[in-house]
Amino acid sequence: MTKCAGVAGDHDALASIANSLNKYFVCYAAVQRQKFMTIDIPFTDPGWRRALKGEFVAPYFAKLTSFLDEKQRAGAMIYPPEAQIFNAFKLTPFANVKVVILGQDPYHGPGQAMGLSFSVPKGVKLPPSLKNIFAEAHDDIGGHHRKVGDLSDWARQGVLLLNSVLTVEEGRAASHAKKGWEIFTDKAIMQLNEEKPGVVYMLWGAYAQKKAALINSRENEILTAPHPSPLSSYRGFFGCRHFSKANEYLKQRGDGPIQWSEGPAA
Repeated sequence: MTKCAGVAGDHDALASIANSLNKYFVCYAAVQRQKFMTIDIPFTDPGWRRALKGEFVAPYFAKLTSFLDEKQRAGAMIYPPEAQIFNAFKLTPFANVKVVILGQDPYHGPGQAMGLSFSVPKGVKLPPSLKNIFAEAHDDIGGHHRKVGDLSDWARQGVLLLNSVLTVEEGRAASHAKKGWEIFTDKAIMQLNEEKPGVVYMLWGAYAQKKAALINSRENEILTAPHPSPLSSYRGFFGCRHFSKANEYLKQRGDGPIQWSEGPAA
C-alpha cells in the first residue's frame, strides 16, 4: 500500500496546531482567573460579588471607567462621590433584597446624590419627587410624615434603591446614560430575577417600567405607577398604595414587612 506522506504531514501539522490552541486556552483561562482574583470590587457582600464580579472585567466596563477617568481629568464634577457610587450594593446585601425601587440616574445638584435612588443625605432639602414619595407613603400606611431624605434605613431593611445609571455630571441630567452603567445594573436585576424569587419591584415611570422585561412576573411582584415627579404624580402615583401592597406581598410569603415611616432622627 502506498503511504500518503502529504496526508500524514497534514495530520501532524493539525495536531501541532490543536496542541498550541489548547495551551493558549489553558493560559487564557488562567489569566482570566487571575483577573477575577485580583479585581478590586468596591463592595464586600459575597452575594453581590459573586453575581457581578464578571462585569468588572468585561470590555464595556473598561470603556466606562475610561470615560469616567477622562471626565475627571477634564475637571468635570461627578456625582455621587466615588466612595458612594455603589452604595445600593453596600447597604443591601443580595440575600436580603425584598424590594427594588428603580430610579434613572443620580441627582445632579451639589450634595444631593448618595448612591441610592431617590435618596439625599440628611440635611439636604427634599427634592420634589422624594417629597411626593413620602406623601404617598404617609397616606398609604400612616405613621409619622418623613422629613429626612436619607433612605439608608430602607436600604438596610432590604430595599435595593438602584439607579439604572450610577453616575452623573453636575447640572447635566442623564449625562452618563448609555455609557455602560445600564448593562451593569441590568445584570444586577437579571441575577436577582434568576436567583431570588419573591421580590417586589416598584417601577415608577416609563423608563423604569421598561425593566419589567427583565423580571419574571410569575415569581415576583411588579408594581407600576407614574413617576413621583410633580409633572406626573397626579396621574396615578398618588393613590397607588405601593408601600402597603409591598408589605402585604412580603407577609404572604412569610417575610417581615418594611418599616417605611421610620427614618433617621430629624
